[in-house]
Amino acid sequence: MALVLNEEQEMLREAAKGFLGEKAPVSALRKLRDDDDPLGWSRALWEEMAAMGWTGILVPEEYGGIDYGMVGAGLIVQEMGRNLTASPFISTAMMAVTALREGSDEQRQKWLPGIAQGKTVIALAVDEGVKHDPANTALRAEAHGNGYRLNGEKSYIIDGFDADALIVAARTSGEPGDEAGISLFIVEKEAVGTASSRTKLLDSRNYAHTEFKDMDVAGDALIGTLDEGFALLERVLSVGRTGLAAEMLGASEQSFDMTMDYIKERKQFGTHVGAFQGLQHRSAHLYSEIELVKSAVLKALQMFDEAPEMAGAGAALAKAKAGEVGVLAANEAVQMHGGIGMTDEYDIGFYMKRIRAAQELLGDYAFQANRLAILRGF
Repeated sequence: MALVLNEEQEMLREAAKGFLGEKAPVSALRKLRDDDDPLGWSRALWEEMAAMGWTGILVPEEYGGIDYGMVGAGLIVQEMGRNLTASPFISTAMMAVTALREGSDEQRQKWLPGIAQGKTVIALAVDEGVKHDPANTALRAEAHGNGYRLNGEKSYIIDGFDADALIVAARTSGEPGDEAGISLFIVEKEAVGTASSRTKLLDSRNYAHTEFKDMDVAGDALIGTLDEGFALLERVLSVGRTGLAAEMLGASEQSFDMTMDYIKERKQFGTHVGAFQGLQHRSAHLYSEIELVKSAVLKALQMFDEAPEMAGAGAALAKAKAGEVGVLAANEAVQMHGGIGMTDEYDIGFYMKRIRAAQELLGDYAFQANRLAILRGF
């Protein structure tokens, strides 16, 4: 499939660009940070996104969504990256929906309409340490009565604080490190209760740490097949990784554009610094790298819609390249801005902080490179 957008996709991107530029500029993130908002995103904005149809972009039509596909979802996230828009879009509208589409009809009926209407937020609880390693899941879910009893803890749950439910990766057999023996459960907010606490990172977003201590869930909380949840978990994570790659692409593009505008205006020794050959070479190199990321991200998004059996490899490649180039873009932007780049007077420092966090979430460059090698048979 050609790496170009069709007319309808271009219209969606332009609509997202205009809406987010007006409704969710970087100043909105500044306010959330300065107010130390524990939620880390705006419910009012989330409801407006629902009115635009975005929260249901991957939800089947029979459950109130528009089922537009991953390319459309990625275009929206890319524009969110440009504005550093804080929302549970990746965690809920992308990852949770992907998981629930494989759930029972009762689970789909219960949760998907609420997501499409912007009334429900669901987060994925997978990691248990400082580094992403889904196969190393140790949280246990043991049969208890007519359901299961969960014991363990999850960390760095994206948008997990005050979520309406968590999709929890738990070990129902085997040992940590085994891909077999992992199952997925949906745990409602009432069950989590005060066991969930806010985790604050440098990007001022919403993360949670949740302890599961003799937490009982019903048997119908199981998503998919017992002990065979790793394949679905990987699919969900691949969707999230591609979403983060698209977000980092948007952040990289905006960092580059802001920096080019700045060096065309800033003068040193009576000359605009943009005229210095050294900065021109660095700018040209960064531009070329961002163009490569565009291709990698768009191809990964297309794979989910056209060749889902290859989507895992595409997601790993896109996440690795977007993280590598995102860090380069942020570093170059701050350096070309000079010391003022790290102050609150300019927005560029916020882009560096978000990119640094995003490139670690759901697996950094090394994790994705290793994952890609495994998927390619090495």
